[in-house]
Amino acid sequence: MKRLIIFISLIFSISTSVELSAATKAETHSFESGQGQFLLDGKPFVIKAAELHYARIPADYWEHRILMCKALGMNTICLYVFWNYHEEEEGIYHFKGERNLARFLKLCQKHDMWVILRPGPYVCAEWEMGGLPWWLLTKENMQLRSLHPDFMAAVGRFQRRLAQELQPFMLKNGGNILMVQVENEFGSYGTEKAYLSAMRDTL
Repeated sequence: MKRLIIFISLIFSISTSVELSAATKAETHSFESGQGQFLLDGKPFVIKAAELHYARIPADYWEHRILMCKALGMNTICLYVFWNYHEEEEGIYHFKGERNLARFLKLCQKHDMWVILRPGPYVCAEWEMGGLPWWLLTKENMQLRSLHPDFMAAVGRFQRRLAQELQPFMLKNGGNILMVQVENEFGSYGTEKAYLSAMRDTL
């Protein structure tokens, strides 16, 4: 009898492991563009996106606003990450409470909403300094939105910290972030392609 119980337990354990593995595999997605269309998991996908900035909405209303977008027929939320909202002081990062980006992304995922993320570092969006932190201007000879070493170093530190919040929400990890935009409106003011390439590589 004891052997039978152990055998059944082993079978259940193996079965559960297989189910969990299959579930994990099913949660991952692929996204690409090709032949004039987007492909989600290899199938044509039409992005119907709403613009929703978590930094401009009290956290208690996030879910309600997401549901409103869904009710309008949207399947995707576009959002900016304002650097100076999460790093008001150099080296001190805030991702809790009203600034809990991960919670906002989880709410989007809860309601089957995909995400297009725009982390800057410059985002414009009628936000102070376009999202760049004020303390960058205290650096001698600082050149914003350029390959200046001090600017690139500051961007790199923030992006690495931001990545800790975003990692679980990337498609390859079963998340809901479809695309990540590099910079914003850069072509209107600058043409330094090397800078854009460097920004891409920090993400």
